[in-house]
Amino acid sequence: MAESIELLAAYWTIAGDRYPMGPTEVSPFPLRERAEAAAEAGYTGLGLVYQDIQANAAKMGLEGMRRLFDDTGIKHVEVEFLGDWFELGEAKTQSDRVRKELIEAAAVLGARDLKIAPKMWAEEIDVAHYAKALTEVADAAATIGIDVAIEVLPFTNIRDLKTARAVVSQSGRANAGLCIDIWHMERGNISLSEVADLPASYVKSVELNDARAEIVGSLWDDTIGERVYPGEGCFDVPGFIRAIRRTGWNGFWSVEVLSRTYRVGSLKDQAKRSYDTTMAMFDKAGWRELEREESR
Repeated sequence: MAESIELLAAYWTIAGDRYPMGPTEVSPFPLRERAEAAAEAGYTGLGLVYQDIQANAAKMGLEGMRRLFDDTGIKHVEVEFLGDWFELGEAKTQSDRVRKELIEAAAVLGARDLKIAPKMWAEEIDVAHYAKALTEVADAAATIGIDVAIEVLPFTNIRDLKTARAVVSQSGRANAGLCIDIWHMERGNISLSEVADLPASYVKSVELNDARAEIVGSLWDDTIGERVYPGEGCFDVPGFIRAIRRTGWNGFWSVEVLSRTYRVGSLKDQAKRSYDTTMAMFDKAGWRELEREESR
């Protein structure tokens, strides 16, 4: 079974004692150690965030990073997180600069997709404006043949699949789609049936993790510090895997665990536990049977 499932360690899963929008997003673990720990655990992919890409590119160059991944068996890469792509003025100018640098990195590193974020802590959205802005990002990404994945987040103005699908549809770009993270589906009260109904072309990235039933602090606090490894919380991870499979998804699966408890552990333990617990969920999802059904 393992041969047919490829997992990518999303950046925060093995970044160490770091969290989104913290004082620094650069991992305290050297990139080579992260790649080696991921590969040793069984991962074939690694996620990277903008600050960490810039820090490592300054040390070894993007080509050096690519060689490192080749040496350690990392063949899948995902880059993130582009914000403000929908803004105007100086915010848009800065976003365009980051976009350019992320796409340059993606080209050299052979990334599959670029993850982008909606407007944080907002509710209102002009779908037509966002669709036009998404078209611009997608066209830039298309120059190097990669996808763009909007992450549907419950504390943003793209918090449900109806809105997300409208933005993607109106963009009119085949390489534009969504990042579907089980945490954001569960905490956003989005059902598995709605996930399963997504067109295959709209699913560009999938993320697995788990959480406890109770929300600790705000949704933001909960998502950046209270996730647990798959199978250790209350989410129906096997059901989510089956729902995603019904969309026709056949790419690699990202594992994204942000935990104030786990991130202070050893790098090898973070990599191995996240990989092993996630793979166990595919067994519980009846992966072999799903494959047999699809081959009939």
